[in-house]
Amino acid sequence: MFETAELGRKLSREEYAAELPALRARLLAAQIALRTTKVPVIVVIAGADGSGKGDTVNRLLEWLDPRGVETNVFGPRSGEERDRPAAWRFWKTLPERGRIGIFFGSWYTEPILRRAYGKIGGARYEAELARVAFFEESLARDGALLLKFWFHLSKEAQQKRLKKLEKDPETRFKVSRLDWKHFGRFDTFVKVSERAIRRTDAAATPWTLVEAYDDRWRDVAVGRALADALETRLASVAAAAAAASAARAAAVPAAAPKRPAKAASAPARKASAATASSGVLSSIDLDRSVSEEEYKRELPRLQARLARLAWEAQRKQVSTVAVFEGSDAAGKGGAIRRVTWALDARLYRVIPVAAPTDEERAHHYLWRFWRHIPPGGSFTIYDRSWYGRVLVERVEGFAKEEEWKRAYLEINDFEAQLVESGIALSKLWLHISPEEQLRRFRERQEVEWKKHKITDEDWRNREKWPSYETAVDEMVARTSTHDAPWTLVSATDKKAARLTVLATLCDRLEEAL
Repeated sequence: MFETAELGRKLSREEYAAELPALRARLLAAQIALRTTKVPVIVVIAGADGSGKGDTVNRLLEWLDPRGVETNVFGPRSGEERDRPAAWRFWKTLPERGRIGIFFGSWYTEPILRRAYGKIGGARYEAELARVAFFEESLARDGALLLKFWFHLSKEAQQKRLKKLEKDPETRFKVSRLDWKHFGRFDTFVKVSERAIRRTDAAATPWTLVEAYDDRWRDVAVGRALADALETRLASVAAAAAAASAARAAAVPAAAPKRPAKAASAPARKASAATASSGVLSSIDLDRSVSEEEYKRELPRLQARLARLAWEAQRKQVSTVAVFEGSDAAGKGGAIRRVTWALDARLYRVIPVAAPTDEERAHHYLWRFWRHIPPGGSFTIYDRSWYGRVLVERVEGFAKEEEWKRAYLEINDFEAQLVESGIALSKLWLHISPEEQLRRFRERQEVEWKKHKITDEDWRNREKWPSYETAVDEMVARTSTHDAPWTLVSATDKKAARLTVLATLCDRLEEAL
């Protein structure tokens, strides 16, 4: 396939000078228009050593407004990066919607190098390419424009380029022993790279092969492709906006809205919420309880066990991620406090998850969770989590149906990467009956120091109990995997729930250690 990038194409100085003004104008106009959209642009620069990838990136930054471009350069993973899944450093640097992110070195580099040097076999390589393809597909479905450029030189041209760079004192620093080592495996790299390109060349995430023999041709080819892609996407966004506007204008005016009905009383809320579950939640024994004596005996024992394990995990650089989800008023906060009381403050962090901020909405929904993945030996607790996409966003209509439906696979892939990197992952669902929830809601209204815990939103969510129950049943069925299972906690008795939570975290961390 690389033969098409070995045709010897060139651009004279005169041709380059003649085309450049119009090309720069196109790029700047498209970049300015991009700012008003919800489209993040991701530009991947990859390819042969000595092919001028860095020079082209510099040229793009010269042609574009650098204030709207983020350049990310990736070399071998640092210690901090090795503590986390390989994708962590890429996720946390993804550009916001309306901005351009250039990735110089990317999620392709490590798999290609490992395969070319025989550090992984063919099956593992295919699995890593499949994960890359899924990652890129997820970004594209979320609205990202993903452009991937592969810079190619023939074997003869690469050798000539490396020697030329090495000979000139001004450019000698650009050539290393590693470049010549890679050149010694040129044919292997071609074969491995071609497989990567074929496996991940999709309609929504295509590769562009760039003939890199001539600098001017190379730079202009990338500039043209970027301008074409930006203009095409902008036209698509404008057409979609025009169609939506026309549809609104053609809609029949709705009748005057009726005065909203008076809020239902608490007993009425109970009647509307008390729909029995026929799914996985119905299997939870909500009558489970422990005596005060057992609680006083087991709580300090489990907390001491967790404390010992947490310090051992810190020494061995094993991270923990604990996800707390559950019904409103199910006691998540109390359970989290019993966990944190057992931990040294230097070891843990609690991430309370509320409605996304403007910065978070400007990224893929998983971005805000990826950036909080803990370093080695740390303990991170998510109070609510990425499961909001398939729970509250699904039920309340904040996510489109196709968005929350594809989230199951995205979440499973995310959690698989956490576990594969050595993180001890626990997912806990604390469950109570609608009757118990009503009792706790009323208690919160009546007890002065608990009033801050009850809001109108809690009552509104309660009215949708059956819808939430359906969403939870499907969530557990589709995301409770062998490596990342759900633990369903009976939370009617708060003492029993806290002991279950502590025992679960201890068991999972012990297993990971």
